[in-house]
Amino acid sequence: MRAPPDELEVDSVAAALRRGWDFDVDEAEYAPVGGGSYHWRVADGSGRRGFVTVDHLDQKAWLGDTREASFDGLRRAFDAAVALRKSGLQFVVAPIPSREGESVLRLDSRYAIALFPLVEGETGEYGHYEDDDEGGRAVVAMLAELHQASGAVDTALRPAGLEMPGRRYLEEALLERNETWTGGPLAEPARSAVKDSAPVLAELLALADRLAAEARSRGGDWVVTHGEPHAANVMLAGDDRFLVDWDTVALAPPERDLWMLADGVRTGPADLYARATGTRLDEAALDFFRLTWGLKDLAEYLKVLRSTHRENDDTVRQYQALARSAELRESWTALLD
Repeated sequence: MRAPPDELEVDSVAAALRRGWDFDVDEAEYAPVGGGSYHWRVADGSGRRGFVTVDHLDQKAWLGDTREASFDGLRRAFDAAVALRKSGLQFVVAPIPSREGESVLRLDSRYAIALFPLVEGETGEYGHYEDDDEGGRAVVAMLAELHQASGAVDTALRPAGLEMPGRRYLEEALLERNETWTGGPLAEPARSAVKDSAPVLAELLALADRLAAEARSRGGDWVVTHGEPHAANVMLAGDDRFLVDWDTVALAPPERDLWMLADGVRTGPADLYARATGTRLDEAALDFFRLTWGLKDLAEYLKVLRSTHRENDDTVRQYQALARSAELRESWTALLD
């Protein structure tokens, strides 16, 4: 997130690190990166460094509808990352277990906190691989290795499957677009944006249902997927690449991870993946995950903007995405017309 949470003091973050990890914070710097979590770079008096992730449990719609469900989903995802790292996947940047062996802890009733190793390197631009064929091929290879290591995860992961995370928030907004929305300064502007784009949003939801039905009819194995292996979640450190941001881990068809590479690698990712795993990717499943990527973000933004919120860089960015939501249709004309 671009701005730290107004109601959470850095002293509370430091106290949680001391309790959970025996990490006495000497320096803490807020890191305005990512779009779904709050981050700090921290160091103790001896120079030991770490990267802290704090998640607002009311803003994790894909993990659960309650704070308890969201925390449980987050714990399962981070536990899976720890298991994958222990199994030998060195590209997995997993949480550092607490002194009690836990991958994530409750900071308070609203927030969860996890401590990660600080990896110094550079990430790519969000969503883009087209200028770096070598990087794209490397990511396909990492994903193939990840999917083939599914047996190393002994925790019960949530299934992502062919369902759109947070769909009910989008459907409720469409049903209630003619009623007054409260919660904060951007609630009514968000309602206006949904009214303007309602026909397109309904059309895209129907298309998602059709693509999901086609993909289900063809079957296929489910694997442990990362969920968001876009370029901004791949860190280049020297000659090594690391995959970060593991809160979206879930059991799903492999296409959940592969769709976003489809336009960027000259040697098709489907061919590269098939050579590595023996699995051919399904076009309907690739289209389903490509489509619902944008729709699930809108659903998450609606959950935030229809709840108590303040106007800041993050909520303005979310409203602006809603205001542009009708533009999503342009990418799907061939399947809609």
